[in-house]
Amino acid sequence: MDTFDSELDVRGLRCPLPILRTKKKLAELTSGQVLKVVATDPGTAKDFEAFTRQTGHELLESRSGEGEEFVFLLRHK
Repeated sequence: MDTFDSELDVRGLRCPLPILRTKKKLAELTSGQVLKVVATDPGTAKDFEAFTRQTGHELLESRSGEGEEFVFLLRHK
């Protein structure tokens, strides 16, 4: 799935900054909109799983991007 409404680049940031920036960006979106997040911290995969479980947002996709990048698609609850 490559359809998204907004994109957030958190490459180079370490925990907890990717989650904090994602939370702030999701607050700008409306229900049903999709946010694409590109990160380099390998811990973000587990962090986003926990984040979506706790907040009710939906993790649509979690995959490795180019090189050391990780791509996440989250749907606002």
